[in-house]
Amino acid sequence: MKIEIWSDFACPFCYIGKRHFEEAISQFASNEEMEVLYRSFELDPQAELNTGKSMNELLADKYGMSIQQAKEMNDQMTERAQTVGLTYHFDTLKPTNTFDAHRLTQLASKHGKMYEMAERLFKAYFTESKHLGDHETLVDLAAEVGLPKEEVLQMLTSTEYTDSVRLDEQEAQSLSIQGVPFFVIDRKYAVSGAQPVEVFLDALQQASHAATES
Repeated sequence: MKIEIWSDFACPFCYIGKRHFEEAISQFASNEEMEVLYRSFELDPQAELNTGKSMNELLADKYGMSIQQAKEMNDQMTERAQTVGLTYHFDTLKPTNTFDAHRLTQLASKHGKMYEMAERLFKAYFTESKHLGDHETLVDLAAEVGLPKEEVLQMLTSTEYTDSVRLDEQEAQSLSIQGVPFFVIDRKYAVSGAQPVEVFLDALQQASHAATES
């Protein structure tokens, strides 16, 4: 079974959806092998590397609301994250462009560390308020999951894996994916958004049954 997950590291729903998906996997009674791939998707490809603004300020600007209203929205998201054991710190979060973080995940795939790298990037962004647009930060995070520092630095200072990220994004367009997270199972079944565990479990079971019957 092949599961592709289109997501962005700046997407709060994506981290929550990841946890729901992982719980569904843990409950899924099947002996078949699973291949989980993270696909690149940028919520805002034009995002600045250093915005100089808080997430509350950016949200207020984007939706034309007050800072207090934006904070209340982020507080609600924080509470939702807590229900799956995640800790979000929107007040200290550092909004940035995630393109290089996506390139890093593509490199991690070559070393069989894509899943670990994605998890580390999500935690770094939402829980630890790390700057995911900063190359030194990305090198350190990559080293934590076992990637060679020199190779990571060389990649970040080049255009390597740019095409891989763009290909994922083009594929998302061809599949009419307009929001993330978006989960595709064997290119036959899809789950859009941070759905409840039961929804993921049902999709996995349907895909498994279809594979057995084919």
